[in-house]
Amino acid sequence: MITPAAFAKLAAAQAPKAGKLTLDHVAHFVPHIDTAALALEKLGFTLTPFSAQSHRLEPSGPLLPAGTGNCCIMLKRGYIECLTPTGDTPVADQLRAAIQRYVGVHSLIFGTNAPDLDHARLAREGFSPLEPIALQRQLATGHGEETARFTVVRVPPVAMPEGRIQYCQHLTPEFVWQPHWLQHANRATALTAVILCMDDPTEAAARYSRFTGLKAIGEGDRWHIDTARGRVLFKSPAAIRRVFNIEPATLPWIAGYALASGNMEVTRKHIADTGFAYGALDAERLYVVPPSCVGGIMVFEPATSGRLEFGASIA
Repeated sequence: MITPAAFAKLAAAQAPKAGKLTLDHVAHFVPHIDTAALALEKLGFTLTPFSAQSHRLEPSGPLLPAGTGNCCIMLKRGYIECLTPTGDTPVADQLRAAIQRYVGVHSLIFGTNAPDLDHARLAREGFSPLEPIALQRQLATGHGEETARFTVVRVPPVAMPEGRIQYCQHLTPEFVWQPHWLQHANRATALTAVILCMDDPTEAAARYSRFTGLKAIGEGDRWHIDTARGRVLFKSPAAIRRVFNIEPATLPWIAGYALASGNMEVTRKHIADTGFAYGALDAERLYVVPPSCVGGIMVFEPATSGRLEFGASIA
């Protein structure tokens, strides 16, 4: 059980230090949130209650329904979002268009504490960022209902064809990370990497380097970018086929992500009992392919493996 002091430290640590970025979360776009939630619960995740989202399109503007809602899998480091359209808004229409391409991970969100500086860098690098958006949603807490607030920086879809790649500043992390949501039957503890698949990993790595201001490391079709917490991997379709024996859903494609496990023996048993397709990457790590209502690939690795991040040995 997490003590109040430990939880306060954990929640505060979700925000990166000044001038740093983290792999904050990834988001599945799904057409039916109830069906997706049942599959994720079968995989051993604890989900937050469904929450409708609202936003202000400008700082002094009115609060409007975003036309979307979510459930989340909160981890001790980072989280996984399951997002669905709920209304007739431009944002909801973007989700529906993405879902028509494929059901699965469509968004990669970098954590920041300086969205204004990120916006300025994106403008300098030619990404034509949209005006920062004030996003919020209501959450039940042990002290009653509270408002979780975020500042989000996005770019036009054409700028990053892999999906909705954006920045998020958590203004109220203590409401988003709550102790009773951090315990998972499959022992997942942290988001450690996201896996992107495209025809030209070299081009994509260079573009994400400009997007983040972080150095891309690698050569040929093996590239990655390390944030202060979490790695972004750039893989060719051939690498995805070779490692996971899966045909890419489309290109470009946010294929999936890696999670740390506090107990891989428990994780293996839980995943095996689901009946979902899964396999071993090596003696320590495994992957699972959730059903089509969720989409994507999930990799589980030991939290105590000593690796910097997932992906160092993936060809």
